[in-house]
This record gives sequence, C-alpha cells and structure tokens, in this order.
Amino acid sequence: MQAMTLKAPCGLDQLTLKEIEPQAPGPGEIQVEVKASSLNFHDYVVVLGLLPTEDGRIPMSDGAGVVTAVGEGVSQFAVGDRVLSHFFPQWQDGGPTFERLQGVPGDNVDGFAADSVTMPANAFSRMPANLDFAEAATLTCAGLTAWRALMVETHLRPGDWVLVQGSGGVSIFALQFARTMGCRVIATSSSDAKLARLGELGAEVLINYKDTPDWGDKVLELTGGHGADLVVEVGGSGTVAQSVRAVAFDGCISMIGVLTGFSGEVPTAELFQKNARIHGITVGSQRHQADMIAAVEANDLRPVIDSRYPLAQLADAFRHQETQQHFGKICIEMQ
Repeated sequence: MQAMTLKAPCGLDQLTLKEIEPQAPGPGEIQVEVKASSLNFHDYVVVLGLLPTEDGRIPMSDGAGVVTAVGEGVSQFAVGDRVLSHFFPQWQDGGPTFERLQGVPGDNVDGFAADSVTMPANAFSRMPANLDFAEAATLTCAGLTAWRALMVETHLRPGDWVLVQGSGGVSIFALQFARTMGCRVIATSSSDAKLARLGELGAEVLINYKDTPDWGDKVLELTGGHGADLVVEVGGSGTVAQSVRAVAFDGCISMIGVLTGFSGEVPTAELFQKNARIHGITVGSQRHQADMIAAVEANDLRPVIDSRYPLAQLADAFRHQETQQHFGKICIEMQ
C-alpha cells in the first residue's frame, strides 16, 4: 500500500509517494482502507508550509473508506462499515475549545493521503448511505463548515437571504443547504459561466464582482434594501468591507476563509450601526456532523464534484486548485 508524504521544507514538489504497511489497530482504534479524500484550502496551506507540520507528514484532513479491522473495546464499528473522518476528532459536542480543536488529520497528525490508516474510533462517523466515497469525503471540512454557518450559529428562517461567495466547496454547500431550508440565495463570482451554474443550483441573485466591484450596494438594491441575513465570507480582508455593506440589520457574517488575505480593515461603524456581527467558524463538532449526515440523507443532497484525481497525482490536484478554475470539490480517489 502507498501513502503520500510531505518533505520539509514543504511545497507541491515535496510530495512523495512511499510504500506503507497497514498498522493493526490497538485498543480503541480501527483500521480503515481509505477510498477517497478531497482538497481543502487548509490542506493547501499545510502542503505549502504556511501551517508548519512535521517532516514526512501524510497530508489531507478528509477521508472516507471501509473498516478493515477493529481494536479491542470498539463497539460502534465493525469490519465492512463505511466510515467518514472527523476534522476535529477531539470535539464531540458543545462549543469549541483549544483542546477540542487539536489533532487535525493531515496537520497535527498523519492524514488521509494513504491507502490505509489506523486511528482512534472517535476519529470517524458513519458515512451517508446515499453517497459514494468521493462524495462523502467532501463533507467533513467544507460541508460541515457550511452546515455550522447556516444551521448552528445563525437562526435563519425560510425566505431569509443568504449570500455565498464564489464556487468553492464551502460556498456551494452553503447554497445547497440554504435552498433545502427555503432560504433565498445571492451568489457572487468573477465568472459569468460559474454564475450560470450557481443559478442552476438555485441562486436567484447573481452578481459578477468584477463588473460590479461595489457589490454590497447591489445586494441592497436587489433585496429591496434588506440585505443578506447571512453572508458566508470566504474571501477575508479583500471582501469583508463589501460583506459588511451587504449584510442585513441584525444579520451575521460567518468568517470562514482568508482567500484574499489574513488581515484587513473592517468598517466597524457600519457593522455596529446595523447591529450585525462577524462570527468566526472553523468546521464543527461530531454532533454537528451527525446532524449534517442525517440532513444529507433525508434530502438526498449530492455534493458537487469538479474533478477526481488518483493519489499519485495529488500535486496536480493542488495545482488545479491553485488556478481557481474549479467548480465544487476536487477529490482524490485511491486505486
């Protein structure tokens, strides 16, 4: 069996395949044959070395596969079960704490760029019954982040406006979840072709931010002055000012991504004048994931997959991610 390892000082050209032997599970552990993973911005910054990790780390935080062995004391899984990873294996329920946000696969510990992994059983949940392995592997970071933004940290009602930025995994999941709960969706992108596809997924207000750089005003205009009850903010410093302009009174900006920079000015006067809030979100708990999986099954929600690569082409998959031409999730499938 094989695994992709990351050599110091990191970078896409430092990803190297190596042979591995499956490790027998100890007490409380399970062995999983990994079938698929998916790329996140988090994985990209780990591979580039922007998030320091150990030399020889096996990257990738998302994983879906089949249980091949069960250690002593494990009762929740059996050989043959289809399972899905947890981004935060220590965060079972309740709110986030420093301790609960440790142990991220592919970052703090070895991840899922491997044919086989052996990890504590609490690092996994059951897989949605309606999805294949690649589809399921898109859920654990991007899907759960969007789920928490819409379903946990805000109190949206049918008819409320949700604004999503671009066509990456989090944004498309946010659009899909918003539509399942009867919300109206505004989508921004620099590509008319991508906006058309976002419209096909249910976004009814489409704004090309290159043609309309002051898109916050456009959002207010097109919503009759109301604005977006929730803004799913993935851009960061380059877009937050427009997000504050676009957000409704008593609305929320879920700060999720930093694609345009790690810091910047926030128009605080307008933010507090609107009684709006900015809420930082990093994925979610195991309880949140269980709720999301139930909703995915009940609504037969199908993740949008842009492309699928074999493990040996992980670097090429990241290069495709760098182009920002993808629509939805980029997946890795183990052969």
